[in-house]
Amino acid sequence: MLMAHKIALNPNNAQTTYFACAAGTARFAYNWALAEWQRQYDAWKTDNSLPKPSQAALRRQLNAIKREQFPWMLEVTKNAPQMAIIQLGEAFRNFFAGRAKYPKFRKKGVHDRFTLTNDQFSVEGSRIRIPNLGWVRMRESLRFAGKIMSATVSRVADKWFVSITVDTEEPPKRRAENQGAVGVDLGVTALATLSTGEKVVGPKPHKALLKRQKRLSRSLSRKHLAAKAKAGLSHRQPIPKGMRLPVSENAKKARARLSRLHARIANIRSDSLHKLTSDLARRFHTIGIEDLNVRGMLKNRRLARSIADMSFFEFRRQLEYKAGRRGGMVVVADRWFPSSKTCSVCGTIQEKMPLAVRQWTCPDCGTSHDRDVNAARNLLALGLAALSGPTASSAECEVCGEEGAGSGRKTGVEPASVKQEISAESV
Repeated sequence: MLMAHKIALNPNNAQTTYFACAAGTARFAYNWALAEWQRQYDAWKTDNSLPKPSQAALRRQLNAIKREQFPWMLEVTKNAPQMAIIQLGEAFRNFFAGRAKYPKFRKKGVHDRFTLTNDQFSVEGSRIRIPNLGWVRMRESLRFAGKIMSATVSRVADKWFVSITVDTEEPPKRRAENQGAVGVDLGVTALATLSTGEKVVGPKPHKALLKRQKRLSRSLSRKHLAAKAKAGLSHRQPIPKGMRLPVSENAKKARARLSRLHARIANIRSDSLHKLTSDLARRFHTIGIEDLNVRGMLKNRRLARSIADMSFFEFRRQLEYKAGRRGGMVVVADRWFPSSKTCSVCGTIQEKMPLAVRQWTCPDCGTSHDRDVNAARNLLALGLAALSGPTASSAECEVCGEEGAGSGRKTGVEPASVKQEISAESV
């Protein structure tokens, strides 16, 4: 099975410059190939005798002209432009299969990256050898043993990372502690409420750092307006197509500060989700969750920011593959399953249950319910009912291993932390 390990790099100034050049070369090759693909496809529609564009043909065309037209491409590894065109071909394959949207041109500073094939680099301990550059230090060693397939060097804010894909044998599954089954209800006030009564309060990093983000965004916006004024454009006048505004050093610093803040917000959110999902997969064999319509929930203008700050889809994705690694089972309730409106004691379903109602009493049996705990208990009952039925969403199936702290890691690497803040409330 294929597993990827993303490791932070510790490059010097010369290596950082090389990474930026290689990422720029990959971006240029991708955009050049996309423009050529569109031009050749339009020509093929006009005259069917002409060949249809393909990534293999575009790679040959670029190799034929790059020494004369783009000699600066030779300063970096040949994989940077070639793999970018291969990725474009994969993007078109997904588009024609209906799995993705039409490919777009890449922008500078947005997901800067380049890919290397396994014959162009080598890993030795806590360093990686990159063509035309030499050895670059990594913050940790590779956790998985097996055949190395590829590596992607990418930039997040002002830091560089390498994601190494390894074809490894299925690691031995560390079974869950088998504390039984649990229902998990996701929410905005508390990230997760368990059927045991435990409530896990999410960090809400975007809300906590929103004031700082607004301040840095205003700072960058003022420098952008100053650049427009320097170019002779008014405050509200759009930038003409093809025109590039002058970028001052202060604007670059402001953009870097804002990028670092966004990366910090994402890291805090990812850290809390990994700790929570690892803890649930370790403790319970069967986990019941909801199939939330996150896209529809984000249309609520009052709750959209809080919902996006919780990352419900990422929670489900991590929980499914981590439970699968431990031989557990994730039971996903139907999107219209009335978990909040159903009494977990007598099964009575209420007609309406506004979001403002956090505590309610069943009119039939008189049981007082906490809305989230009651929903979690109903999800638990659904998971128990699915244990012997064919509708269970079994996580035993193979998942593309994405758990950085998997059971196949080397013994010299410390395991990921599973500490989680749990409130003292219990029902």
